[in-house]
Amino acid sequence: MSKTEKPLYKRILLKLSGEALLGKEAYGIDPDVISDIADQIREVHELGVEIALVIGGGNIFRGVSGASRGMDRATADYMGMLATVMNGLALQQAMEKHGIPTRVLSAIDMKEVAEPYIRRRAIRHLEKGRIIIFAAGTGLPFFTTDTTAALRAVEIGAEIIMKATKVDGVYDCDPEKNPRATKFERISFSEVLQKNLKVMDATAISLARDQSMKIVVFNMKNRGNIKKVILGKPVGTLVEGFGHVE
Repeated sequence: MSKTEKPLYKRILLKLSGEALLGKEAYGIDPDVISDIADQIREVHELGVEIALVIGGGNIFRGVSGASRGMDRATADYMGMLATVMNGLALQQAMEKHGIPTRVLSAIDMKEVAEPYIRRRAIRHLEKGRIIIFAAGTGLPFFTTDTTAALRAVEIGAEIIMKATKVDGVYDCDPEKNPRATKFERISFSEVLQKNLKVMDATAISLARDQSMKIVVFNMKNRGNIKKVILGKPVGTLVEGFGHVE
C-alpha cells in the first residue's frame, strides 16, 4: 500500500444486489462478473480494510416477486434467502481463488455448507483478516437484504454501508427515465424517507438513521469505485445525519 492510499474506513459492509452477478446472463451467475467483483474486493482487502458482504438473491429468486404471483409471502421469502446462500457460496469460491480467506455465515442453519451466524464469531473472522459473507438474510421472512445489511453493519460495528447499484448515486427521480434527474452529493436520512427515494427500504434507512450508520450509494459497474470510496474519493452519494448538507 502506498502512502497516498490510506483507507478512510477500517471496517465496512458492502451490499450487493443479486442482479449485480448476472452480467450479460438472463439468469444465475456470470463467472466473469463474479471474478471481477472478487478482484475489486481483493484490492480493498490489501489496504487492510475489514470487509463484510450482504448479497441479494434476485438473480435466482425474489421473494416479493414470487409473492406477487400468488405464492405465500413467507415461503417466497425463505426461497429468496436460500438464493442468497447460493450467491454467497459462489462469491466465496471466487474470493478464495484470489487468495482471500472467506467465510459464509448463514442466518438459517445449514452447517454442511456454511457457518451459523454468530455475531462474536463474525467479528473474530474480521479481526483475523477474513472476508465474511452474511447469507440467508435475517433468517426471517418479510425482511429484505437491505434491512439485513443495515442490521449486520450495526452488529459488527462497521463504519459505513456501501450500497452498490447500477447508477452513480441517489437522484431526485429515476435517471434512466428522466434525463433531467438531479443527483445528490450528500443527503440526510430524513430527506430520503420524506422524498421516498429508492436508496434502501424504509426499515433499513430508519435503522441506519437511528444508529448513525452512514451509507454511500455508488455505481458498481465502474471498476475501481469500491476502492475509491474506501480512499475517501468523491464517488456516489453519501447518506448521513439529520440535516441536508448543500
